[in-house]
Amino acid sequence: MKARLPQGYGGGAASRNDMIRKAQKMQEELMKKQEEISAMEFNATAGGGAVEVTVSGDKELKSIKIDPEVINPDDAEMLEDLIVAAVNEGLRKVEDLTNQEMEKISGGLSIPGLL
Repeated sequence: MKARLPQGYGGGAASRNDMIRKAQKMQEELMKKQEEISAMEFNATAGGGAVEVTVSGDKELKSIKIDPEVINPDDAEMLEDLIVAAVNEGLRKVEDLTNQEMEKISGGLSIPGLL
């Protein structure tokens, strides 16, 4: 004896094709959004603006601006820390925006390989 599913719960070809089309559309939207984010630039600062960096949406460091007043040969470690903090903040901004935009498109679904 075969069990029958209620109407609309079947795994028919039409519902599978519809699901595949929706998944393909979502993938296209995700890829388009990733391209848009990749073209963007994100600015971040550290030390009250003493160090400013620009990071691309591809997570590539584009530029660093350093206030000459914070360049102290006797305290290079402080400047190094400010640069690291600014770069990390810029990368966090890229990651946060990417996650927000991908979640909007996917509705919170975690799809391996797409994000």
